[in-house]
Amino acid sequence: MLEREGRIIAMLGGMVTDEPDLQDEMYEDAALHREDGAWQMIFGVDTHPDFRRQGCAGRLLRHAIAEARREHRRGLVLTCKEGLLSFYGSFDFENEGVSGSVHGGAVWYQMRLSLNAETEEHP
Repeated sequence: MLEREGRIIAMLGGMVTDEPDLQDEMYEDAALHREDGAWQMIFGVDTHPDFRRQGCAGRLLRHAIAEARREHRRGLVLTCKEGLLSFYGSFDFENEGVSGSVHGGAVWYQMRLSLNAETEEHP
C-alpha cells in the first residue's frame, strides 16, 4: 500500500497459494490462503485516479516481486484485461493466454512471472 499524507493512494491485493493458476474462488475464500505457498496471486493493483501515471502501480509491483523472491516463492500470477498485457509484460510477466476466470463477466488473460529457473515448469 502507498500512502501520501495519511491517504491511501495505491494498493495491491492478493494471496499466497500452492495452486499454480488464479481461480475465481480465491477472490472470495480467504481460507485458500497458504502463508508458505509457492505462488503469489495478485488480485488487483489499484491507484487513486489523482495519482495515476505517476509510477505508483510499478512501485507496488516491484515491491511484490522483491517480497516473493525474499520469501522463495516460485513466482507471481495475475489476470488482466487485454489493454494491460504490455504493462505487466514490462515487468517480465508472460502472457499465458485467456484465463478460465469469469470474474466480473470480463475476458481475462493470465500472466505469470516465474522467479526460479529450476521451477519454471508448472502444472
